[in-house]
Amino acid sequence: MSSVDSPSEDKSADSLAVIKQLPTDLLLIVFIHGFKGTDTTFENFPSRLEHVLTEIIENLKVECILFPAYETKGQLNAAVEHFADWLTTLTVQREVANGQGGGAGKTKIVLCGHSMGGLLAADALLAFVNSRPDKDAPLWPKIIACIAFDTPYLGLHPAVFKNSATKAVEYAGAARTVVSDVFSLFGKKGASSTVSGQPPLAIAAAPTAESGWAKWAPAAYAVGGALVAGAAAGTAYYRRDDIGSGYSWATDHMNYVRNLWDEEALRKRMRDLNDVQVHLGVIFRSFYTLLPPAPPSFSSPRTFAILPQRTSPIAAHFLPARNHQAADEIQAHTNMFNPRSNDGYYQLGLDTAKIIREAVMSARGITESGDTEARKDVEAAAAMEETLPDQVGSDAKP
Repeated sequence: MSSVDSPSEDKSADSLAVIKQLPTDLLLIVFIHGFKGTDTTFENFPSRLEHVLTEIIENLKVECILFPAYETKGQLNAAVEHFADWLTTLTVQREVANGQGGGAGKTKIVLCGHSMGGLLAADALLAFVNSRPDKDAPLWPKIIACIAFDTPYLGLHPAVFKNSATKAVEYAGAARTVVSDVFSLFGKKGASSTVSGQPPLAIAAAPTAESGWAKWAPAAYAVGGALVAGAAAGTAYYRRDDIGSGYSWATDHMNYVRNLWDEEALRKRMRDLNDVQVHLGVIFRSFYTLLPPAPPSFSSPRTFAILPQRTSPIAAHFLPARNHQAADEIQAHTNMFNPRSNDGYYQLGLDTAKIIREAVMSARGITESGDTEARKDVEAAAAMEETLPDQVGSDAKP
């Protein structure tokens, strides 16, 4: 093989030399949870991402920060204003601490929102864009990317309600069995009955001792048989931990953000985000959970969120996050950052890191060669699987 460097190698070497001459960048990656989320929504994903980016981007100080848990109730606009104030203060503090001067615009920021946290991130970005004194003014805080994880930008997929309601009906059916057994157990003369030698509650009782039926049913019967009968209809609530992905969760989700019913507002948000990428270079991507077909019940792939038409200009911004382990759409949605429940966790991390790297390089005005990108992909894959020190509930591959 010739020892003469190829043009692409020359270009990569020049880019690396330029990067090494640059002052160290400060990159803040802000994670925003969604409906009824907490500080643990993202599990170890932020730490993992921070590690990967530190390994594959030169002259970069990375800090992943969780937006403190907030009340997911009331109007979305109020949450957006609260977040914008918090981010502004954080940016000034970090730029001063990093020796870059408050408000200098040197700190690069990536917004990462899960579920409705993606709505909050998008609306905060658009609010910052629209608050500039004129269209030629720079964007501050300097947001370089907005990445959403299973955010219903175009609404929740109708099948989510159908599949969750079906499961709730199954639990209600089990509840009726329990009611029948309860009457048998606490019926005539307090005698108990068994089926095939098993306790009468064995068929429908929860598999753990945490089930409320064991303590609740006798007291309910003592108050009156009608109360026990009425409990059948409410078993979906009583077994909310089992349902997890139940119908009430989905309806509460919709109730929090009422504009999910406003189709024109949803489409406008997407058009605005596309325009921000085109005119200001702020990368926008939205990962959506994708479950494979599972015949005979599900002959087609399933998603938690409605997707844009393939011919739509915004379709290219939506990327699949495949999960072959989740039983339904809501389990896939809520366990997106759990490697034990999402076999696509590591690929999701790699894809996210690649988008952020692209955003950083673009902000630096650097275009990398295909060879450099391929090498960085290999480095990212290795970093994604490494065991991180001082990590609770490690997400490293076994």
